[in-house]
Amino acid sequence: MTLTDTAKADLHRYLQEARDALLWKLDGLTEYDARRPMTPTGTNLLGLVKHVAGVELGYLGDTFGRPSGEPLPWLADGADLNDDMWATADETRTDVVGLYRRAWAHADATIDALPLDTTGRVPWWPDDRAELTLHHAVVRVIADTQRHAGHADILRELMDGAAGERAGSNSLPSSDPAWWKAYRDRLEQAARDAVGPGGGPDGTP
Repeated sequence: MTLTDTAKADLHRYLQEARDALLWKLDGLTEYDARRPMTPTGTNLLGLVKHVAGVELGYLGDTFGRPSGEPLPWLADGADLNDDMWATADETRTDVVGLYRRAWAHADATIDALPLDTTGRVPWWPDDRAELTLHHAVVRVIADTQRHAGHADILRELMDGAAGERAGSNSLPSSDPAWWKAYRDRLEQAARDAVGPGGGPDGTP
């Protein structure tokens, strides 16, 4: 295996781990919980998946002259701001997840077909800095997907307490709710102790 092959394998491994982690956060959820906004800025699980699907098709497709042919009306001229960050009532979870899996396949084909030093042009970047290599594009997509997988981890924990990186290996130090309660209480006390008397969120010691 050449150094280039090894580099591609490493990049693909970390990209796929991020993809799998993000989709795992949808497992077992109702249609409502999969799409309901959980933060003041509307962050929601299915919207994150929809967003990263567009990211992959853009950076690892269009950028290198390999359009997927997938219709993405939420990215078209005239679409409302943030339309790629939530799923409409007509866009089912099956639709969005299916799009994401097709985006994987299209992106992986681009990675397999082109050398990492291949130069592409990002259509939505300013012309004077629109060029980037495939290596740069893959790293960018990994960073974006991992960031949103982290968002998804927190959203899912807020919903039902489920946490961790992936099924069968959540990388958490304990699965005992009592341990976590004691741990959280210890952190809360440390936060209060750090600011002294009256430092609690309600002015209490």
